[in-house]
Amino acid sequence: MAVDEGDVRHIALLARLGLPDDVSGLVQELNGILGHMDVLSRVKTKDVQPTAGVGGGGLPLRTDDGDQIPLARDRDDFAPSMRAGFFLVPRLATHEALGEERHESLGDDEGGS
Repeated sequence: MAVDEGDVRHIALLARLGLPDDVSGLVQELNGILGHMDVLSRVKTKDVQPTAGVGGGGLPLRTDDGDQIPLARDRDDFAPSMRAGFFLVPRLATHEALGEERHESLGDDEGGS
């Protein structure tokens, strides 16, 4: 599989990425990566034992107990806005229009800033 300039520009548009006018270097790099992936896909792994400790079940989790480590400063000093134990942060300017649409669809209690 290989990509061309049209593919790169289309994906960049979908991801809202800005690209320079000349993307030939990027196309070449992506095709190199895809070439490596093609080589890796041909490796026969049917009879290879799985790596120890990795699997669908994941690693066991420890219990979340013990004393909390106290903060050096009061939480209100650096996080004046909180809701339900979570920090509230200002919305990014690039997400203002998206946030208003989300806010309207979710209601006042879920979509705030």
